Amino acid sequence: MQWAQRITASTWFNHSITGVILLNAVVIGLDTSPDLTRDYGVWFFIANKVFLGIYIVEALIKMAAEYPKVQNYFTNGWNLFDFTIIVISLIPATGQLATLARLARLLRVLRLVSTLPELRLIVATLVRSIPSMGHVLLLMSIIFYVYGVAGYHLFHDVDPTHWRNLGISLLSLFRIVTLEDWTDIMYAAMALKPWAWIYFVSFVVLGTFVVINLFIAVVINNLDEAKAERLRDLTEPPTPDEILRELRDTQTALARIQSQLEQYSERR
Repeated sequence: MQWAQRITASTWFNHSITGVILLNAVVIGLDTSPDLTRDYGVWFFIANKVFLGIYIVEALIKMAAEYPKVQNYFTNGWNLFDFTIIVISLIPATGQLATLARLARLLRVLRLVSTLPELRLIVATLVRSIPSMGHVLLLMSIIFYVYGVAGYHLFHDVDPTHWRNLGISLLSLFRIVTLEDWTDIMYAAMALKPWAWIYFVSFVVLGTFVVINLFIAVVINNLDEAKAERLRDLTEPPTPDEILRELRDTQTALARIQSQLEQYSERR
């Protein structure tokens, strides 16, 4: 349907949906205040129903824009994401499902990702980075395992709190790699083994500076690829259907202008 295609392609429509999502996020935040919920709980409930109704209308308009090939709506991953959130939001907020329904409302805030192209680009970059990150995670797991076993044998008798078994040793290493008070663990080990700083400094260099920088490098590389792919999509030649749609819109506009000119001539 041409009217639906014009609406979905318009800037005001996308900006309006973004504004509705932001308002919905504000209402969800206000609903966490017991005092406000006590005084305005009914209005919050009505507002959430209105927001859900707007989302349903938006989905129907986007489906109408794809008519008669409505299935094309579900081939778009972002449309499928939005539709799933709408379906989950239809869970009744009563009985045992009340908590789940409130959490489902919170998912609506995630729709900001699908409405803003820049956020979609970042999410696409992260998804593209998952296969490459798997190899980085494997390298990091090997480093953690080697240092975890070594740390147990070296320090479990000195500092059993942080090195009493392999699991606790790995948790201690995770704390070290986040640089959260890791020097406390190092100084506890250095109290009886002064050379222990070599172990900790080498792990910080490998675990923090090398591995984390590898993560950053993978994400930046995939971000460049995602930008290049997006640029290719924007520069692709229009399809025959798109050309025909533009021609029909142009003919409609010309016919409207001709009708206005004839009316103007008759008045003269």
